[in-house]
Amino acid sequence: MAKIRAFRGLRPGDNLADKIAALPYDVVSFEEAAEIAGDNPYCFFHISRAEIDLPPDTDPYSRTVYEKGRDTLLEFTEKGYFKMDEKPSLYLYSQVMDGRMQTGIVACSSIDDYMNDIIKKHELTREDKELDRTTHLDIVKANTGPVFLIHRESEEKKALVAKGMALEPVYDFTADDGIRHIVRIIEDPNLIEAIVKSFQDDILYIADGHHRAASAVRVGKMRREQNPAYTGEEEFNSFLSVIFPENELRILAYNRLVKDLNGLDKDSFIAALKAEFSVEKDGKKVPDAVNTFSMYLDNEWYTLKPLSPVSTDPLEALDVSIVQKKLLAPILGIDDPRKDKRIEFVGGIRGTAELEKLVNAGKFAVAFSMRPTDVAQLIDVSDSGQMMPPKSTWFEPKLRSGLLVHRID
Repeated sequence: MAKIRAFRGLRPGDNLADKIAALPYDVVSFEEAAEIAGDNPYCFFHISRAEIDLPPDTDPYSRTVYEKGRDTLLEFTEKGYFKMDEKPSLYLYSQVMDGRMQTGIVACSSIDDYMNDIIKKHELTREDKELDRTTHLDIVKANTGPVFLIHRESEEKKALVAKGMALEPVYDFTADDGIRHIVRIIEDPNLIEAIVKSFQDDILYIADGHHRAASAVRVGKMRREQNPAYTGEEEFNSFLSVIFPENELRILAYNRLVKDLNGLDKDSFIAALKAEFSVEKDGKKVPDAVNTFSMYLDNEWYTLKPLSPVSTDPLEALDVSIVQKKLLAPILGIDDPRKDKRIEFVGGIRGTAELEKLVNAGKFAVAFSMRPTDVAQLIDVSDSGQMMPPKSTWFEPKLRSGLLVHRID
């Protein structure tokens, strides 16, 4: 079953972790990345979003950008901003947000486990995003951001992690957004062996990072073709991951905004809704029950509830599936939310005030405030071999990139 292993982490030098650590490359815009890294020469965006250090008209997907990221990583290493651990280790990465702590095991996961569905997916990838990360990984020659995985908790793993948590942290800092990040190194070969063995009967689940995982598999297969005598132990056969227990994770809502009513006026739109939902103008901004949705339209909040019974199928029962199949597609004409430019998604951490602001400004006609998908639903859909609609989950806090890097060559 699941095969994880220790690795030699490339990580920040003394007193630089808080300066280097950055949000994932894909949750900030070019402008946001440039502003965050502007006065900080250590910021990891200089590697993960290297276009910020090139002329403004540079194509962000040009080879020049990826080569700039590669060169900056080498420069960071030469200057001592990063250092490579001397021996393979496992790491514990804890995050504290609003008084809640979650701790994951940082390890290398197998590309074969991904291909053999031992690492299960719940989301389809986009070709353009997968190609972007494939090229980045191929040229930079390092996993610069971890894949966020989930494991089912067990008493054995809890006890082993507790031993690791007794170690002194190598990093412990609070970022500007108030989230605390703590990293510990597990070097004891006996503890490493026990942790690795504890996963041997496990199935793992991708929480976030489907494109990073898929690109690691692509690059691993490319390296295997280039090295037909490969043994399977080479670094390119695995990718950087952080594996959290299911019971510690928090998923926030992923809300929907639509730019127009698909040619309908307000009354016609509400009439169309009433064929599938009860519609009550009650001012509730957040749904208070499963299979219930809040809608913001023309300065008013409504609650929508399906009129027909909800399926017992794990995918069909998801709130995001109901909204997509009974509302977005048939009424608003959004058949493929992965490609349709009329819909946008806003992570629940921004709150309903963000939805109101965007609709009131006239940028969107209607917004839908969703209940979060829970971890058990994610696992059930993954186990069923089905794929969730896009933007079904928003995990907080986000893993920071740059605290640990895995070189593949």
